Amino acid sequence: MTELRPTTNRSLPIALLRARERVMGPIREMLSDVDITEQQWRVLRVLDENGPMDPTRIADQACLLLPSLTRILQKLEEKSLIQRRKDRDDKRRQVVQITASGNKVIKDNLSTSIALVEQLQEKLGQDRYELLLDLLNELDQVDPTGN
Repeated sequence: MTELRPTTNRSLPIALLRARERVMGPIREMLSDVDITEQQWRVLRVLDENGPMDPTRIADQACLLLPSLTRILQKLEEKSLIQRRKDRDDKRRQVVQITASGNKVIKDNLSTSIALVEQLQEKLGQDRYELLLDLLNELDQVDPTGN
């Protein structure tokens, strides 16, 4: 029986990693100018888009593990880009929100971020760009174990 093993240039995990690095490289350059990491940027973007949230939802929306998010929130708070407070209804829970300084980081880098997306859209074509996003979002819903 022949082993059906894809070559590395046809391996989905490797293709996803290569694509991620191609997309994130220019974003990392942009972020290095404002001294924040890509993970911190994702947290700020999630808070900017969704408003105040609890850490569990932030972790889910920003694709982060909760222990990592705890450290990221600490750094963002030290930089005065977010603030944390106790939930009014449940004092055991925490609510995180972006500050005016955090909003400024988003606003100051928005045009560069949009330009990077537009470059990708131009290279792929709008239809293929949208299809790629649709396929990746669909893949996110697939359980590879078949459960």
